[in-house]
Amino acid sequence: MKTITSEIKNILLITLGAALISFGVTAFLLPSQIATGGTPGMSIIIHYISDVSISLALLMVNIPLILVGVKFVTPTFALRTIYSVFMTALFVRIYPNLFTFPTISDMLLSTLYGGICIGTGIGITLKGQASSGGTTIIARIISNYSTIKPAQTILALDVIIISAIALIYKDMELALWSLISIYVTTQIIDKILTGSASEKVVHIVSQYSEDIGVKISSELGRQGTILTGHNLTLRSSKKVLFVIVGSREIEKLKAIINQYDKQALVIVIEASEIMGSSLLNKV
Repeated sequence: MKTITSEIKNILLITLGAALISFGVTAFLLPSQIATGGTPGMSIIIHYISDVSISLALLMVNIPLILVGVKFVTPTFALRTIYSVFMTALFVRIYPNLFTFPTISDMLLSTLYGGICIGTGIGITLKGQASSGGTTIIARIISNYSTIKPAQTILALDVIIISAIALIYKDMELALWSLISIYVTTQIIDKILTGSASEKVVHIVSQYSEDIGVKISSELGRQGTILTGHNLTLRSSKKVLFVIVGSREIEKLKAIINQYDKQALVIVIEASEIMGSSLLNKV
């Protein structure tokens, strides 16, 4: 029963993701002749240089790639990805018949909002345990038979797409707008997958770690862990206080540290992803 429920959740996420990707393409990027990365970008280019519709181009690009790379992914992942591609193609096909999109003359708005919609859609699709297209599979195949990393392959494909836009239209500005769109898309995907955690991981090296820890606990309501170690020559011991605090608590934390040790070494790291948030005050 749990498996069925989780699979229904995946299908709903994939459907929503496909709807957003299609909206970004048809409402923002396509009218402005801006491309995006991955197979949606390839499909846009095919549409630009031929009479093939975007929806058909999506199927032409993705389905062969998925079939070729099916042995490199699990069968369920492949099936979900095929469903994602079909739904994206379907939405791209029916959106113009359902809505009349107002013309957006500002290239910046088209670029940003197109990238946001597509990035959100891809991120949600990935949350649904699927891919929005075949570039991920291409990257896996290449990395399997070479030392080239998947990220490098995807970057290379995006560069090819941007170069193609510049050559087809002989317009460097369109290529640069497409580059911005790809950047926005990747940033949104990263935020969705890793979260936009406002927490900071702080390491404090001080001989007054215990006193600082007690003060942090009483004033900020945060718990932490004191790690014991040595310097590189093993001649002296050191204590490192590890604690997670909110972004808005950093200044209060600095004030607490300065009360006891103005020479303390403090390292603040962005917590891009935190699991088990209910345990934040128990670290």
